[in-house]
Amino acid sequence: MTSLAIYAGTFDPFTFGHLDIARRAHRLFPRLVIAVTTNPEKSAFFSLQERQHVIRNATRGMKGVSIDSFDGLLVEYVGRKGAVVVIRGIRALSDFEYEFQMALMNRKLSDEIETVFLMPHEKYSYLSSRLVKEIALLGGDVSPFVTPLVGKMLKERAARQGAGGTRRRS
Repeated sequence: MTSLAIYAGTFDPFTFGHLDIARRAHRLFPRLVIAVTTNPEKSAFFSLQERQHVIRNATRGMKGVSIDSFDGLLVEYVGRKGAVVVIRGIRALSDFEYEFQMALMNRKLSDEIETVFLMPHEKYSYLSSRLVKEIALLGGDVSPFVTPLVGKMLKERAARQGAGGTRRRS
């Protein structure tokens, strides 16, 4: 078994749920790469560099954890890094359906790569980056969901976009 695993995602923003999965993965794999990527179907709230910065900040002190970025197919990136394990977080059945399909496709593309599904602590089972961004844009408190650095960045970004409680959902 390899000692290197890849935990890939957009992490826009990196939440306590992501950090929980990273910690769980790191207990299983002494070397963990948190690989930040872009999703062509989504417009990023934070730049790739900003996301890497907040992840470095959140994981400092975790020996054996490194932060990287990639474009293209995950299986190709995993192969370039010499890993054979991909970490994916599963919160709910809806996550499982999507992640299961992705794992099977990755296996079809590269039979050597295994996907390890990890569940976060139940206190993070509802948490998503999309919801955190929405709360921030509506002027809400995101401190229970993200590190202080991410919270500060979200507040600043929301203020620049004219939020801070001025927008209301209908």
